[in-house]
Amino acid sequence: SITDVLSADDIAAALQECQDPDTFEPQKFFQTSGLSKMSASQVKDVFRFIDNDQSGYLDEEELKFFLQKFESGARELTESETKSLMAAADNDGDGKIGAD
Repeated sequence: SITDVLSADDIAAALQECQDPDTFEPQKFFQTSGLSKMSASQVKDVFRFIDNDQSGYLDEEELKFFLQKFESGARELTESETKSLMAAADNDGDGKIGAD
């Protein structure tokens, strides 16, 4: 589970900060949850947890449910939040985010 690599308290705090629609800020979420302090291999472990179809990439459909991967009762990302997260991490503009 995700709490094998991230603190349940840190996850709860990060989800609390963005519980209202259109309040999700990727960098703030990564800092509060502890993702930004993780090693590359730990981030890849979390990535695999979020990658529903195990394709090695995240697409917008998977990103929509990003918060629910941290807590099943969390909300879905709005369309604008999903697009913002994709834009922040899609380095080559192909509409997918790779583990690297």
